[in-house]
Amino acid sequence: MAFSRGSILFIGNFLSAHFMTKSVSEEMAIMFKERGWVVYTTSQLRNRILRLLDMVITIFRYKNHFQFSIIEVYSGWAFIWAFTCALLLKKLEKPFILTLHGGGLITFYKKYPYWVKSLLQLANLITTPSKFLQEFFLKFRSDIIYIPNGILLENYYFLSKKNPKPVIAWLRAFHETYNPKMAIDSIYLLANQLHDIHLQMIGPDKKDGSKEMVEELIAKYNLKSKIELVGPVDKKDVSNWLNKSDIFLNTTNFESFGVSVLEAAACGLCIVTTNVGELSYLWENEVDALLVPPNDPEAMAAAIQRILTEPGLAARLSANARKKAEQFVWSFILPQWEKIFIEVLQNNY
Repeated sequence: MAFSRGSILFIGNFLSAHFMTKSVSEEMAIMFKERGWVVYTTSQLRNRILRLLDMVITIFRYKNHFQFSIIEVYSGWAFIWAFTCALLLKKLEKPFILTLHGGGLITFYKKYPYWVKSLLQLANLITTPSKFLQEFFLKFRSDIIYIPNGILLENYYFLSKKNPKPVIAWLRAFHETYNPKMAIDSIYLLANQLHDIHLQMIGPDKKDGSKEMVEELIAKYNLKSKIELVGPVDKKDVSNWLNKSDIFLNTTNFESFGVSVLEAAACGLCIVTTNVGELSYLWENEVDALLVPPNDPEAMAAAIQRILTEPGLAARLSANARKKAEQFVWSFILPQWEKIFIEVLQNNY
């Protein structure tokens, strides 16, 4: 169902022009525009100070055009942007929805409880794609609504992994949050046993030194023939890259959802993931994924070995992962958002 009377300002990361990967807000903005909503967005700027200025300027520029706003809330600098925009919108008497993201948000709250609680109290409505975050922050706002992230399932081609090979994919940004070192260490532990093992590491460089560290480890462990650094790929090409592999590694130390894991599941890859944050809520160990402790390459290497050697395990994980992915399609999720939008427009919050 399309609506033509609503106008939204999305405030968050719209940096695909720089990193080739779209944020959830960027994808949602595109889809809601296609469904008939008038959509404004901010910001596409990488520089932290300029991004904040762009957000503030955009709010003032379009204050008489948008009816309500959606603000992405992460930890660190992104929290400062969110808090500043929330104060400004409140001053302008513009309703807004906060969307809580980022596995590090709870840690951030523990450092800055006053500021996080203050932000939560400002919002007309709060959503999160994470049951993990919802469970924690319900003590401060009892009306936090869980709406998961989604994928366009038709963009992901399913291949059952009945007889997997040691061809492995990793799809995240090169940043310490996602712990790419764990993937390198896991491959190193298996390299002498699995001579045909190969890892493709797909994703942008977030310039915190993680990619340089990975390159140094590859050289140190003599793994140049076994590990390929692909770099960022366009969203429409993700399935093609994932379908080159049979196993997917997710090494993150924090997680509030994990769209890349869902993308791998949609393609039928056998998932080995850390059990942090939302991941243990979303994925069932031994059923649709193998879950391992964070920063434990020995456990991850052992899980890879199990997938390659244990009869029936790969086929079960592959089929069940695809079934799980089918529960998180945008066609089910967007109407949940639109229901909230209509309620906001009708001043029910």
